[in-house]
Amino acid sequence: MNDRTASPRTALIVATTLFFMWGFITVLNDVLIPHLKSVFTLNYAQAMLVQFIFFGAYFVMSLPAGRVIARLGYRASIVIGLGVTGVGALLFIPAAQWVSYPLFLLAFFVLASGITLLQVAANPYVCLLGEPRLASSRLNLAQALNSLGTTIAPALGGALILSGGVLGATELSRLGPADLLAYRSEQAALVTGPYIGLAVTLFILAVVVWLFRLPALTEATARGDAQRHRFADVLGFRHVRLGVIAIFLYVGAEVAIGSFLINYLSLPGIGAISEAQAAGYVSLYWGGAMIGRFVGFALLRWFDPRRLLGLFAAIACVLVATTLLSQGSVALWSIVAVGLFNSIMFPNIFTLGIAKMGPMTDKASSLLIMAIVGGAIIPLLQGLLADRIGIQHAFVLPLLCYLFIIHYGFSGSRIEDGSTLPDDAVSASPARAAGH
Repeated sequence: MNDRTASPRTALIVATTLFFMWGFITVLNDVLIPHLKSVFTLNYAQAMLVQFIFFGAYFVMSLPAGRVIARLGYRASIVIGLGVTGVGALLFIPAAQWVSYPLFLLAFFVLASGITLLQVAANPYVCLLGEPRLASSRLNLAQALNSLGTTIAPALGGALILSGGVLGATELSRLGPADLLAYRSEQAALVTGPYIGLAVTLFILAVVVWLFRLPALTEATARGDAQRHRFADVLGFRHVRLGVIAIFLYVGAEVAIGSFLINYLSLPGIGAISEAQAAGYVSLYWGGAMIGRFVGFALLRWFDPRRLLGLFAAIACVLVATTLLSQGSVALWSIVAVGLFNSIMFPNIFTLGIAKMGPMTDKASSLLIMAIVGGAIIPLLQGLLADRIGIQHAFVLPLLCYLFIIHYGFSGSRIEDGSTLPDDAVSASPARAAGH
């Protein structure tokens, strides 16, 4: 390691910048979904294709991303991920010019493919970058910066994209073909400005990251490749197998709630506010996650991450049940408050899922990142439910997701006494892999 190699602290700062950027980009979807729903006159299930395509990319691209990282290393993979994400942002320009919903979906897929590469690289990287005992704490700190991006994005996106007057279905039906096309072109064009800005920022960040020589954390993955462990071997460990399910359900519940918030809070019996005003509450939802992660960063230095995960999931259950059974401000604030208790779930599930896997860490990480596809499946299922039983009653689906996470926190995340861990699982600890 030469003198120009960045210190672990500098590397952590660079990594958290990436967390901020993909958080910002991901939650812009929550603003775009109601906008595209209005522009293209979509039902809820059709509108949720945005999340289906976006988070479906995690499932499709996670394994290829793992191969890229194994071949090129963390720094080059991060630069490529930023570049691909930037290209995806630029694809919003022709999608808007041609007023094409399928092209918008293609842009979302390319955008998410780049973010998948960033996720597969950065999550385990942060876990490995220091003392193993504090891995959950470090990842909560990085995820707090992710939540800062998710907090800013809805407010900024709402101001830039939802500020224009949107016509209702009845008004749209009165427009002639030429007027309807002109209206859709005008509304679609509102999307291009923010995404051009994102593309420029991503390309600049790619250049900045390339200038850093990040510490190479290759020991654990190199051993895993040498021993040719299979994904089936990794899934043989109960805490990994159930962790994959927990990530699937957590991301699905979190994304589904965020995706429906604007439409839900606009309902007369809930918030009775405009979509632009509702976007501000989406910022509060994600802002709660940011606050919770900063608090979690401190709490996890002293408390068992399993119990804290189970407790937060239980509170989230109570809050979702409250919004299902109430109206007005109680229903509004109870669903927004779920964000605060979502906060520690992803980093805790992730670190518990890769715990003590040693040379199998890379494959366990890839499986957990693939499970983010829950953000594609659960919102689409909730959209189908909403079309049939209404938005409010459809929140029963996230409620069921949180029930499983309670189980994972208190029981499923524990490594079974009879488990046979890899021979060098202890010796190939994150601290050793990081060179500490």
